[in-house]
Amino acid sequence: MHRVRLVLTSALLLAMTTVAAAHHSSAGIDRERTVALKGTIKQFKWTNPHSWMEVEVPDGKGGTVTWQVEMTSPTYLARAGWKSNTVQSGDEVEVVVRPLINGDPGGLFVSVTLADGRTLGERRVTTPPPPAAR
Repeated sequence: MHRVRLVLTSALLLAMTTVAAAHHSSAGIDRERTVALKGTIKQFKWTNPHSWMEVEVPDGKGGTVTWQVEMTSPTYLARAGWKSNTVQSGDEVEVVVRPLINGDPGGLFVSVTLADGRTLGERRVTTPPPPAAR
């Protein structure tokens, strides 16, 4: 009986780690490139486990393409200075992403520059203080 429990427990743990690894795979992301998108926020989703942005970007033919931008969790965004209303539908932004390898309009979030000139990422950027005056 002990052996059966051990086998079942091992199988369950293996199945759980496979699902977790598949969820966090970045195989579809081109980690060597970044793309800057100038457009309008269509929707911002402040949700776990990942926040999302939909950005409408002009396609050069008079239309728009909606880019799906995956972000990190609200916990990390909040630590980086974000709030649930940092970006809203209709905001004009420039978003930098690591694009999808297959060419679909989507990618992994790197940073956003807001209309007021602030640039935010997924992690707080700490800049060293200026040298002390002598």
